[in-house]
Amino acid sequence: MGVPAFFRWLSRKYPSIIVNCVEEKVKECNGVKVPIDTSKPNPNEVEFDNLYLDMNGIIHPCTHPEDKPAPKNEDEMMVAIFEYIDRIFNIDRRDCLDAKSDPRSPAPRAKMNQQRSRRFRASKEGMEAAEEKQKIRQEILAKGGFLPPEEVKERFDSNCITPGTEFMDNLAKCLRYYIADRLNSDPGWKNLAVILSDASAPGEGEHKIMDYIRRQRAQPNHDPNTHHCLCGADADLIMLGLATHEPNFTIIREEFKPNKPKPCALCNQMGHEVKDCQGLPREKQGKHDQFADTLPISEQEFIFIRLCVLREYLERELTMASLPFTFDFERSVDDWVFMCFFVGNDFLPHLPSLEIREGAIDRLVNIYKNVVHKTGGYLTESGFVNLQRVQMIMLAVGEVEDSIFKKRKDDDDNFKRRQKEKRKRLKRDQPSFIPGGQFSPQALGNRSSPQAICNPRQAAFEMRMHDRQNSTTSASPNTSLTPDSSPSLGGGIKRKPEDSDSEPEPEDNIRLWETGWKQRYYKNKFDVDASDEKFRRKVVQSYVEGLCWVLRYYYQGCASWNWYYPFHYAPFASDFEGIADMPSDFEKGSKPFKPLEQLMGVFPAASGNFLPPTWRKLMTDPESSIIDFYPEDFAIDLNGKKYAWQGVALLPFVDERRLRAALEEVYPDLTPEESRRNSLGGDVLFVGKHHPLCDFIVEQYKTKNTEVVDIPPELCHGIQGKLTLNDNAVLPDQVVQSPVPMLRDLTQNSAVSISFKDPQFAEDFVFKATVLPGAKKPAPVLKPGDWEKTNNDGRPWRPQLGFNRDRKPVHLDQSAFRTLGHTMPRDRGMPGMYPNAVPLGAYGSPYARPLMGSQQQIPKLLSNLRPQESWRGPTPLFQQTPQRTAGAAPLLAWNRMLQSPNQFQPAQYQGLGPMGYPQRPEDRMDRGRQV
Repeated sequence: MGVPAFFRWLSRKYPSIIVNCVEEKVKECNGVKVPIDTSKPNPNEVEFDNLYLDMNGIIHPCTHPEDKPAPKNEDEMMVAIFEYIDRIFNIDRRDCLDAKSDPRSPAPRAKMNQQRSRRFRASKEGMEAAEEKQKIRQEILAKGGFLPPEEVKERFDSNCITPGTEFMDNLAKCLRYYIADRLNSDPGWKNLAVILSDASAPGEGEHKIMDYIRRQRAQPNHDPNTHHCLCGADADLIMLGLATHEPNFTIIREEFKPNKPKPCALCNQMGHEVKDCQGLPREKQGKHDQFADTLPISEQEFIFIRLCVLREYLERELTMASLPFTFDFERSVDDWVFMCFFVGNDFLPHLPSLEIREGAIDRLVNIYKNVVHKTGGYLTESGFVNLQRVQMIMLAVGEVEDSIFKKRKDDDDNFKRRQKEKRKRLKRDQPSFIPGGQFSPQALGNRSSPQAICNPRQAAFEMRMHDRQNSTTSASPNTSLTPDSSPSLGGGIKRKPEDSDSEPEPEDNIRLWETGWKQRYYKNKFDVDASDEKFRRKVVQSYVEGLCWVLRYYYQGCASWNWYYPFHYAPFASDFEGIADMPSDFEKGSKPFKPLEQLMGVFPAASGNFLPPTWRKLMTDPESSIIDFYPEDFAIDLNGKKYAWQGVALLPFVDERRLRAALEEVYPDLTPEESRRNSLGGDVLFVGKHHPLCDFIVEQYKTKNTEVVDIPPELCHGIQGKLTLNDNAVLPDQVVQSPVPMLRDLTQNSAVSISFKDPQFAEDFVFKATVLPGAKKPAPVLKPGDWEKTNNDGRPWRPQLGFNRDRKPVHLDQSAFRTLGHTMPRDRGMPGMYPNAVPLGAYGSPYARPLMGSQQQIPKLLSNLRPQESWRGPTPLFQQTPQRTAGAAPLLAWNRMLQSPNQFQPAQYQGLGPMGYPQRPEDRMDRGRQV
């Protein structure tokens, strides 16, 4: 969701929603990695029913990671994605689970505008960075600097992570192989029903997941106490989770750790960026110098976001007394979600007066609570907006817009003043001279052994000469030096511009803090006079339509695939006058773009290599009828911001009619393979041989039943939908070809797949945004406001750690802390931005156990804490040396299970490689016959 800093604001205001994930690490025995038995209970002491994966948040960190070396080729990327999903499943394991995986798919037109802006920016910034890097390299080498030889490596274009490309098509094949492999070999998957919705199925990943939940909730036999867990990094997942009104909804995401160190792209040394590189040779830093500048590799940690706790916070904040109507908490949650749209989302720019860093959501909530007595009701109902009540809220915001802009200017000036004083203070307190080399200061404990002093007389002489020069040049602040080094009183030395404490600021022609800000805004941003009421009315109407479309999208599904906001900027809150009578209906029966059509709508010409040749020519040919859609350069309006990524990319909007007309001429040039990639697909359901639904699906293939059949809900965890035979199905006793050369084909497959379709409803059907009957409210986590009054025995409030209220907390006495201080690094605090989250070691067995304060139990605690080396995580598959085994296959964790006919037995164990993936026959060697 396009709300920068939203999650940071949310986690700081509502800290108890964050819980650190407990993850069981892969063990290694005799050089062989033993897979984790995911059939065991969840170490997080919670059992999830449904796990949903938004693959967009998995593909990007696996294909171009920021904290570790990038994969060398596409095959290694696929293996990295497999290992990432394994980690998520290890954290969210359960005996009976429904997993739905959603890569990016053809999106609505409103979303395509944002995708177009991101991809054009990525292409432009990549080219500019490469040019700047080459320019600085040439300058450094011309001055005699030292730089390592430039690596000839093909740059990975992340724009290929878009529906319709060969990369996404190959990813869909790899995910099919991965699911079949896990259903065959992992005991934790034996009762799983896996629904794969690949990039050919239209819709954004997270919204396809929400549509699935809405349709299942509308079924009569749906369990209202289903516990959902959604994996994704987008902030809008929090809004979508609240919009479901499910009492048990949890989000799992990577823990965000800002300001990670990165090496210079030129010299590969730490401590500076490319623009500051001087080409100096790296100095030797101690005994193990080869590791001095290596980036510390550690697995990314995960956190849970408990939406049930967030609902507790919101219930306290939104509860209002003495209302002229009955208070309904579920309706107030919907209004809170709606108000968050004003600070920004993926489809609309945020209002100029509402910045989340300035407490915009809190301001909206306060205004909402003050005005709701006059509105006579709530702003929304099941995804539909009451514009008359919204108008009252927005006009109340408009009354304070002028003061908001003035306060923003004052806060900005105060911040700049504090930063300038800080720079001066640091510059003043900095030592005038720091000796280098053998006399350089060393932190305590960093120097492993004393070093011999070489030529101390020369070093002392250089120090004295440096002190003498400093005392001469600083004789007077207003003196300068003559050619004979004597001070002159003719005037001070003029400070160079680069030595100035002030930083260049982008020019702001709007000046919202000065009178006439509205006139300047419309003149600069829209090139019209503010007195043009007709145009302002058009902008406001488009924005109001966008608000209605976004809310409908969140609660009912896509209202129109063709609608989009046709401006780069938003109106002011004070312009929302007379919006009550504006229409909010959308075109019915609209269809999404096909995958290759979407590529033409969002790709720059630099990424045209992912398109067919004749289609690519439309992007570069000067005679093309749509050449204006693909500018080689474009302006970025900072819009009052400081950094380019915060600005607005001023790209021309794509005219759908012109685009389709141009593509009609090149459609006949598509090959059969390209035509297949350009078609819209659907969902596929996978089950293993132990699943109750397996025999039912196999029977459909045996009888060659071409009709649509309903899923028996009693056989599939209550899931309802339609099943049809799949042309490219995974069938039992048929070989599943591996799309990754380093992984072996599945020759003993027992899994089966079939096409799946969600339950269908009438076009005008309204999904009710309310808690279902029979849903049980989770036990409260926050401290009751009347705890001191109602608690007669005087017991102190004990906060809940994690998901289990009855977990026994770990206690350490002073001697234990002293022991830990000697054993563990002193700076081993909670990393990241969640210092108030539950510590990673505060969970139950086997990660921690209650202590009674005796020093004899300290070794037990230390043995259960993770060693520092385990932060590095398992070695990726493509970095491991293949294990050559002689005779029997390596002994896995679940091979030692009881050999009972009722026990789940993996189908394949022969020749398993690292991470439990099967190797090809030619990758195994027998080193000799045992005697």
